[in-house]
Amino acid sequence: MKKINLIFATLVLLVTFSFSALAQTETKIGGLIAYGTEVENIGIGANAEFPIIDKLTISPSFIYYLPKDESGVKINWFEVNANANYYFLDEETIGVYGIAGLNYSSVKVSYDDNDFGFLGDFSASDGRFGLNLGGGANFNIGGSITPFAELKYVIIDGGQLVVAGGVKFRI
Repeated sequence: MKKINLIFATLVLLVTFSFSALAQTETKIGGLIAYGTEVENIGIGANAEFPIIDKLTISPSFIYYLPKDESGVKINWFEVNANANYYFLDEETIGVYGIAGLNYSSVKVSYDDNDFGFLGDFSASDGRFGLNLGGGANFNIGGSITPFAELKYVIIDGGQLVVAGGVKFRI
């Protein structure tokens, strides 16, 4: 059993190093500010970019939209994304890429009846899976910081256009 685990671990390391050797980009981790058209609010988040092969990276991200309170109804929304970025243009000053991936969005709506007392309190939440399609650009300014901008459409029930920008740090 130990030999099988050792062989499996060795194969995983070999595959990982092989893909890393083929990739031209570096691993990056960063933060972002976003705006979602369906939630109609600003969000803050984190993202990363891991090279897989030449011109292809895996880019997970998380966006938490600031809570909203509309007439006593509180709305909390977040999304988790697992994207693949394909670089069409990767020059010294700019890297332009297409985005395709999976999205999980969660919305929680709650109401606290503090004013009248007879309506009662309620809350409901829902989570949905969707698809991401879009594009982005990294602006290589030198050093270890890379500003970026992205525009993606989340194909989900109501659909949502998300505009995001931030910085990625090379590690």
